Amino acid sequence: MKRHIIITFTLLLSLLLFNACGNGDTAEQTRNGEPETEEGLTDFELEHGIGPVTERIEISEEIDQEMVTKGRNIYEMKCEMCHNMEGRMVGPQLGDIMEKRSPEFVMNFILNPSGMVREHPVGQELLREYMTQMPYQNVKEDEARAIVEFLRDYAENN
Repeated sequence: MKRHIIITFTLLLSLLLFNACGNGDTAEQTRNGEPETEEGLTDFELEHGIGPVTERIEISEEIDQEMVTKGRNIYEMKCEMCHNMEGRMVGPQLGDIMEKRSPEFVMNFILNPSGMVREHPVGQELLREYMTQMPYQNVKEDEARAIVEFLRDYAENN
């Protein structure tokens, strides 16, 4: 009986060690089918953020004024208390954000603020600078897209 326990324990320990060691080939590690960067993010995530937007979104050259109105209303209701368009507030100014970040990045930050702060270097940098994490505002993906259109319109017309 004691020998049976020792053999079982040895096999189990060997199996755990074998799985923990892996094959050592980190170049094969991927997320969403893309190789990971040094930060553990794919190239897309590094440039466009971590969240539900995992592919480039199609954005027309022409600004959709209906979306701008919807985005402005959402911004005024959910964003304006912490963000100015010009000048620092609780969070960073947003008037020039579309010149600095991709639409996908902005949408991912709106849709997944805690994940961005936890896993993305820009989110971590913003947390260090502003010392407060953006709260989740229960914004849907189409609403985040409308906010992007509002921010595009603001950047183009101000």
